[in-house]
Amino acid sequence: MVIKESAVLSIKGEKVGMLDGEDVFHYTLDNGKMQVEMTNYGGIISRIIVPDNNGKLENVVLALEEIPDYFTKNGPYLGAAVGRYANRIGKGSFTLDGETFHTTKNNGENTLHGGAKGFGAKVWKPEIYKNENAVGVKMTYLSVDGEEGFPGNLETTLWMELTADNKLKLRFESTTDKPTVVNLTNHSYFNLSGISGDVRDHQLQIFADAITPTGPGQIPTGEVKRVAGTPFDFQTPKNLGAQLDALGEGFDHNYVTKRANSSELIKIAIVKHPESGRVMEVFSTAPGVQLYTSNHMRDFEGAEGKVYHPHWALCLEPEAWPDSPNKPNFPSTNLFPGEKYDHEIVYEFGVEK
Repeated sequence: MVIKESAVLSIKGEKVGMLDGEDVFHYTLDNGKMQVEMTNYGGIISRIIVPDNNGKLENVVLALEEIPDYFTKNGPYLGAAVGRYANRIGKGSFTLDGETFHTTKNNGENTLHGGAKGFGAKVWKPEIYKNENAVGVKMTYLSVDGEEGFPGNLETTLWMELTADNKLKLRFESTTDKPTVVNLTNHSYFNLSGISGDVRDHQLQIFADAITPTGPGQIPTGEVKRVAGTPFDFQTPKNLGAQLDALGEGFDHNYVTKRANSSELIKIAIVKHPESGRVMEVFSTAPGVQLYTSNHMRDFEGAEGKVYHPHWALCLEPEAWPDSPNKPNFPSTNLFPGEKYDHEIVYEFGVEK
């Protein structure tokens, strides 16, 4: 099936397999300048193909060769939509409205990215669409009451679209029939070099003056700590390799982009690869963004015969602050019947000459 919007914007989809009795599709979105590939399995972005400053098109996200490979090989959440709760919930439990809930512990004593089988491992119901300036896929998933220990039937819609002006836009919208907690994001691993090596040569700026420090199990202590004068400081553009050396380890930290929840879409980060000239700007409505430098990626066999290693990509996961259900001073992730969870993310691509 092919849909065309003018002579430039197009989307095509093909069935590539089945899982749990549901059809799985591979979609290619094209605006004449860049392409985005995705699937309704896990809401996964499988490739983002953009030009460098010489017009050379290359994929800039870590990927597996074929969509069915993600069914069994995607332990790192490559490109996935993660939920019900992205990042960590300490000790796999939280209390809401006087009732304590126990979620699946899949990261030591903690819950990570929604449990053993979160949103990134589910088949979503897809529907392709077009409008004047974009083509995309609308995906829906019903997370039933008690799934991975979370309360309430949570209905989620995810819009994933490519615009004519090189923006990849994602929007999550959720409603529930019982009080619950929600935190949804995308977990793409970016390497603007075309994945020719590690990302130490990338330049990174994050518009955040603080992080939420962590203790054992990478669970936040509850503090909000300013980054000025530390290796965590990306308020001005910094070479990622130099900051990794200064830190002495990899990054896996939540940056505070807002002090409170709001619907305002703000620029939260800029990533540049000086050699290729590729630039990515990231926007979000969430109060935080997790910087992760693929610290545990070891000898991982990816697409095109490439083998991924530590620091071969960086993740910028816009989301609520980790373990918010257990931290009353953090912006709330509670969702109640009659309310709507709404999170928008925009990745904008370009080049610098």
